[in-house]
Amino acid sequence: MTAQDPPKPLASPLFRGPEEGELIDVAGVEHFFRLTAEHTEGRFAFEEFTLAPGIVGARPHVHHGHDEYFYVVEGELTLHNGEGEVTAGPGALLAAVRGTPHGFRNAGSRTARALCLYTPAGYEGYFREVHQAVAAGAEVTDALLAEFRSRYRTTSADVD
Repeated sequence: MTAQDPPKPLASPLFRGPEEGELIDVAGVEHFFRLTAEHTEGRFAFEEFTLAPGIVGARPHVHHGHDEYFYVVEGELTLHNGEGEVTAGPGALLAAVRGTPHGFRNAGSRTARALCLYTPAGYEGYFREVHQAVAAGAEVTDALLAEFRSRYRTTSADVD
């Protein structure tokens, strides 16, 4: 494939029912991947995630190889937008394009549910690896997360 070639079309549209997907629980965040690289030929991944009150989803970090888009469906997320934190309710959208620091947590009193789109796909592998490490007895530490993030062109962000 050259830069001028159009993307290869998928064989047919893919329908996924409400319960179809891959559930990956990582440090109190339920990631329900509805579409992964395997479904979209690497174009994008799509997930719904759930965060209980008081849970930190991700401390500020920067992706260097993909963009990430958050859309809040229920509850509130506290999003780090690179300059500070903002409280985001249903309908709010954060576009964390490559090179921009971002993070999220649930500082509210209700469970939050949001959608997340990754383009291109592949970062779902990070969640799989962290989940497998924790299932094998590893403790979730900043060092562990930094090690796994580095495999997916992601770094921790130095922000206040």
